[in-house]
Formats: sequence, structure tokens, C-alpha cells
Amino acid sequence: MRGKNTHMYAAKEKFNIEYVFSTASKNSLWNCLSTPAGLSEWFADKVVMENGVFRFYWKNHVSEAELLQTVPYISMRFHWLDEAPETYFEFCLHQTELTNDLTLEVIDFAEPSEQADAVSLWDTQIKTLRRKLGI
Repeated sequence: MRGKNTHMYAAKEKFNIEYVFSTASKNSLWNCLSTPAGLSEWFADKVVMENGVFRFYWKNHVSEAELLQTVPYISMRFHWLDEAPETYFEFCLHQTELTNDLTLEVIDFAEPSEQADAVSLWDTQIKTLRRKLGI
């Protein structure tokens, strides 16, 4: 609902989580983050993209997110259409210079009282992603 005023939304705070994918290939990980087929492997039951809007299907729920920006092999930023305009979720890939490890940084927003649950949900989703990548 893009026309809503921001005062109608609960106050959410940004948080970051990092996950190390030391043995994953950058191409495989990027494919899982940036394509409907890849996102369907770990993030939602089904993902469809049309006109820059990703539709995510779970058992009894559908959510839509607009793709705000993409930097190939570096980041994907989405905005849930039913959330406050200044919120988003983002996947950022970083290569550690010293160890050459690949790190996935997840940036998201949650109400302070719900942040621990949000982190737990991301942890669960990332475990599924690791399994899909054979890690």
C-alpha cells in the first residue's frame, strides 16, 4: 500500500546479520539471491517476477516486493509493498581479502520487540540456503 502515510506503520529499526559462505561459489550464491528460481529454492515456496515486482508465495500467504536496486554479484535491495517506504531488505555479498571467504550480509528492518524473531527466521532461511548450495 504505497499511498499510506508513514505514521500508520509501527516503528522499525534496521539490523544487519552476516553469514560466511566460505566454500560457496559466488555465481551459485548470487543466483539463489537474485532470480525467482533461486529464491524459490530457499526463501519462499514460489517466487514470480513481473515488471520489477517479486511476488513471494508461502503456504497461506503472498507478499509483493519491489526490486529497488541491484548491483550484479554485489547487492539486491527489495521493498515490501505493504511496509513503510523507508524500509527494505537487502542481500550484500562481500569477499574477505585476507581469507577470500564469501560473506552474505542481510539487512532488514523489524520492530525492536520482534528483532530476535526476525534474526531467528533469517537464520532458519539461511540454513536452507546452505543446504541448497551443498554447504
